[in-house]
Amino acid sequence: MFRLQRRTAGSLRAFLRGYATSPSPHALVFLEHRQGVIDTASLSALTAAQQLGGEVTGLVVGGPDHVPAVVEKAKKLKGVSSLLHSTSAQYSEPSAETLSLLLEKLLSPDSSPFTHVVSAHTASAKSLLPRVAARLDLPAVSDITSLEHDSSSNSTTFTRPIYAGNAIATVKAPSSIRIKFFTVRSTAFSAASFAETDAEDKAVDPITVDNPLTEHVQTLLTKSDRPELGAASRVVSGGRALKNAETFQSTLYPLADALGAAVGASRAAVDAGYADNSLQVGQTGKVVAPELYMAFGISGAIQHLAGMKDSKLIVAVNKDPDAPIFQVADVGLVADLFDVVPELVKKLKE
Repeated sequence: MFRLQRRTAGSLRAFLRGYATSPSPHALVFLEHRQGVIDTASLSALTAAQQLGGEVTGLVVGGPDHVPAVVEKAKKLKGVSSLLHSTSAQYSEPSAETLSLLLEKLLSPDSSPFTHVVSAHTASAKSLLPRVAARLDLPAVSDITSLEHDSSSNSTTFTRPIYAGNAIATVKAPSSIRIKFFTVRSTAFSAASFAETDAEDKAVDPITVDNPLTEHVQTLLTKSDRPELGAASRVVSGGRALKNAETFQSTLYPLADALGAAVGASRAAVDAGYADNSLQVGQTGKVVAPELYMAFGISGAIQHLAGMKDSKLIVAVNKDPDAPIFQVADVGLVADLFDVVPELVKKLKE
């Protein structure tokens, strides 16, 4: 039977001080979860944290219905030295306003051993980490794709894409920065695996916010039997050339089902109402890096390429031989997608 261990503020400080004497990096990784399942993107953030070469502490927060199960899974993550968890009804659908006070408590200068705070580059973390960093008067680096920690100078160097991925910025956080905050592009790091041993876990008292300024109203999730777009190993995407929503579905969905692939869309297709915005791939949508990315009727605008050009194998079909998508494609076919896709489905079913 799972039992949460409750710790007083004094015992928590003692737990944290146990790591404070070590000069090596100590990362606090924010592990996001939904319906009792740890997000794949958070597992990639954990891999990034391990590359710092020091201790790694996971942080799990949420409501009482899911935290116990998530903690049991998180304790078995390879590379996690210890685990902190906090449970509250206010954390069931947490906001940056409610969670920031908890993180400020864990990162207080008098007791915190943490040198880095890490999370995946998700919608919630993009709101939470910069808020906490600003309240602590510390900088934050977002959407990193690689990192290197120099233990001799206690500095960390990151790379991150800028200008829609057309340039890479190198950012160095020197030792003068007490805690280095950064979010991780999940497609740049492999997901952490699970181990047989359990990490030590400690419960942290939640901090209740009276009369919070924001309130969670509802969560609307698009349900699909296909793989989740951000984590799929195969993606079939369509653009504005698919004419309308009905044609988009009748053309691409059979191919996606035959391949066991997720469905994506260009911004033009989403803006035209062909597909839900949860399927948008690109700078203002989701960044994907599957083993196979198939683009049908997508010209290859810069903002779309920024979301998929790290894919292992890119296949493009377009009637325009000068379409920019062919510049990044590994396999390109100048043809009508309405001829190519049915033929592909037929061959796959055979």
